[in-house]
Amino acid sequence: MTWVKKKQLIENLAEILPTSSILSTEEELKPYECDGLSVYRQVPALVVLPETVQQVQEILKLCFAESVEVVARGAGTGLSGGAMPLENAVVLSLAKFNHILQINELGRTAVVEPGVRNLAISQAVDHLGLYYAPDPSSQIACTIGGNVAENSGGVHCLKYGLTVHNVLGLKMLSMEGELIELGGAALDAEGYDLLALMHGSEGLLGVIVEITVKLLPKPELAQVVMAAFDDVEKAGQAVADIIAAGIVPAGLEMMDHLAIRAAEAFVHAGYPTGAQAIILCEIDGTTEGVGDYIVAVEQVLNQAGATELRISGNEAERLQLWAGRKAAFPAVGRLAPDYYCMDGTIPKAALPSVLRQITQWSKEYELPVANVFHAGDGNMHPLILYDANKAGELERTEEFGARILELCVQSGGSITGEHGVGIEKLDSMCLQFGAMELQHFFAVKNAFDPAGLLNPGKAVPSLHRCAELGRMHVHNGELPHPELERF
Repeated sequence: MTWVKKKQLIENLAEILPTSSILSTEEELKPYECDGLSVYRQVPALVVLPETVQQVQEILKLCFAESVEVVARGAGTGLSGGAMPLENAVVLSLAKFNHILQINELGRTAVVEPGVRNLAISQAVDHLGLYYAPDPSSQIACTIGGNVAENSGGVHCLKYGLTVHNVLGLKMLSMEGELIELGGAALDAEGYDLLALMHGSEGLLGVIVEITVKLLPKPELAQVVMAAFDDVEKAGQAVADIIAAGIVPAGLEMMDHLAIRAAEAFVHAGYPTGAQAIILCEIDGTTEGVGDYIVAVEQVLNQAGATELRISGNEAERLQLWAGRKAAFPAVGRLAPDYYCMDGTIPKAALPSVLRQITQWSKEYELPVANVFHAGDGNMHPLILYDANKAGELERTEEFGARILELCVQSGGSITGEHGVGIEKLDSMCLQFGAMELQHFFAVKNAFDPAGLLNPGKAVPSLHRCAELGRMHVHNGELPHPELERF
């Protein structure tokens, strides 16, 4: 963006916002240069911090008229580079949209702005005996708008679903500034399910300004069984055995030896540091029902070869056991100067073989890996430890990570479970989708944002890029609908 255009844009924005809500200096812009994937950085042209829907509408209308790209941003906790700015883009921060607008105790819903923190919803309705189920590990900081953009999960998504299963409606603005309402307080709405389409759309289709979430009654009782294993593959098989037994836990998580030691040193959760793996299995419901299922879980885990079992005796012990898992990512951050957090999904039955392959590659690349899993739904988070200050180590780490994602696809899974594609997994998308499928993605983008100004270059790779990588067959070198390639 030229200095003259930037100056004029600031002047036009000043007619919409207070000057204090327009950030333009290098010092002001630096904090917005990346999201949680900090290895990729780009300082934006400008950052704006609106407070009202009308202000966001006017900003979008202005940027649309001036053909200025817009990147919407929540708390910046994403791990795929989805909120990384572009050099000539305006970053639209929704941090000031942090109000809970309405709580309906009888209807068990809450209407919130996109900048409301995930955990804040449960805290606001705790006195009513209600809570919001999706609980990403970053829930203390991540925002609901970002959760929708990435379709976030969490440790309890096995039983209670992802964000898409817990949102009833939302209001969004198109790039042209048009207000669109999808869904509502009812359980279903007529027409195409565009509400689901917005989940995982990564800011490419619209800017979310209001969300209606579903609240659930807090269960009468919740207990956690922690099981230790002397072999990672045994633990992986135990996960499959629990599901095969017809048990649907509220949460089913797994951590390997490196992750266990890191978490225990960080939060002192009481994990056995000599174990090669642990499983955390939570059962919730009525007191009688929980008791019966705990007995069944114990039986499955003992048969699977658990070397130690521990059951939470009260709420404080339950929360303490979860504290280690919730803090696994920052805890592992103490083990090396840098780590690369992967996010692939596999069928549960493939967990032992995939773990075996990751261990072999870890030795081959000479890069330690701490494995943390939403094991119940097959969502893996291998954390590859490396040092970016060592020449070539980042590139080796990225190659290792790409092989893990390719393995996930080969195993019948996906390259992402909840972190999104962003810029991180663009090349890996070529492994999972063919030319025709990507063309449909481009067509959806074109329907919502024909000018291609909302978060361009993210989530969906160009067909040219896939062809260059040799990962996609393109008939006679021709690409269908080449006009869509601008996205």
